[in-house]
Amino acid sequence: MSRWKAASIHLSISIVIGLATLALLFLVWFPQPYFEAAGGQHLIVVLLGVDLVLGPLLTLILFKSGKRGMVFDLWMIGIVQSTALVYGLYVIAEARPVFIVGVVDRFNLIAAADLAPEDLAQGDKPEFRTLSWTGPRLIAARVPPPGKERTKLMFQGPMGKDVQDYPKYYVDYAEEQATLLAHAKPLERLRKTQPASAPMLDAWLAKHGRTDETTVWVPVMARKSSVTMLLDAKSGEVLEALPIYPW
Repeated sequence: MSRWKAASIHLSISIVIGLATLALLFLVWFPQPYFEAAGGQHLIVVLLGVDLVLGPLLTLILFKSGKRGMVFDLWMIGIVQSTALVYGLYVIAEARPVFIVGVVDRFNLIAAADLAPEDLAQGDKPEFRTLSWTGPRLIAARVPPPGKERTKLMFQGPMGKDVQDYPKYYVDYAEEQATLLAHAKPLERLRKTQPASAPMLDAWLAKHGRTDETTVWVPVMARKSSVTMLLDAKSGEVLEALPIYPW
């Protein structure tokens, strides 16, 4: 077998593994439109670069039919590639969104790495104390009433932690649904600030049989960017997030 054929076989195997990895990321860990908002595109380039390039390239360089110790070399290449792939998946798993937290007038996309274990343990319900592996959970966070606890939160805000980063404040979305709805904005405002979004909005409304009058929105803030969450204008029910920058 020539080194080119060996590298081609290795590349074919790597492509299959890469496609399975992409399915996991796009369909489970980072459902649209959260992949780009969470910064997943930068991580996937590194991960697939390792999976698709590193292993086959090493095989192309080192493979020689009949060479003594060739089986050992191939095993080592596989171990190096697998180790790099596992590490890359670990990094991406830490960045995967685990909660979509509604807070007053916005949603926050919370990644696994954003929650400290000691804070996670303080959630009132089991689903608030665990990190989802099957996509982000839609919940809300209740801001504490005026007093010492809220003051403490205000001082922690500039350091990067706010109410959405503390599971002890988490509640079911239905409990804060009315608050989010009260702060939601009409689609007319989004059309004015983001006129290029009109075709996407019109297509979505037509597909779901809705109008500007029956639909409102709030922003979804994420690590790298922001998107738009559509709500029912009467009930505050979450409809769908669209990849529209809301500001």
